[in-house]
Amino acid sequence: MSTPSSHSNQPELPALAWQYHKPFISHWHITAQHIDHYGHANNVAYVSQLERTAWAHSNALGLSIEKYQELDRGMAISRHEINYLAAAYLHDKIACATWIVACDSKLKLAREFQFIRPADGACLLTARTEFICIALSSGRPKRMPAEFSTPYSQAQITVVTK
Repeated sequence: MSTPSSHSNQPELPALAWQYHKPFISHWHITAQHIDHYGHANNVAYVSQLERTAWAHSNALGLSIEKYQELDRGMAISRHEINYLAAAYLHDKIACATWIVACDSKLKLAREFQFIRPADGACLLTARTEFICIALSSGRPKRMPAEFSTPYSQAQITVVTK
């Protein structure tokens, strides 16, 4: 289960090595349901947590599933890229961050993610998900309404490459 929190009212965490500034953070506690036959969190659990973290951030921006349905729009995943860097184990508490790193205010949006275990500072995962705006009624690409483009573009960070 994840408990969303925004950057401004997150619980006290040790200084974590976030890849970008101003992360939106949700929290994930690893329970028995997340553990696979190798004794660590299953990759499907990570993908589910990416989705929960993205939705928590969208909700914090005022974009709920009800708003999506009202506007007949959705942000459908067109691509996932996931880097599994270390394992999470039963009872681990994970800080899950996301950032909007691209929003063309037309059709496309991209998020990046980073999952860190605060107990030891280990970075467990980095990921990038690309989305395309669709009409929920048809599943076809459709321009983002202002109700999407404004909050998503305002939340977009500037990524500085090293």
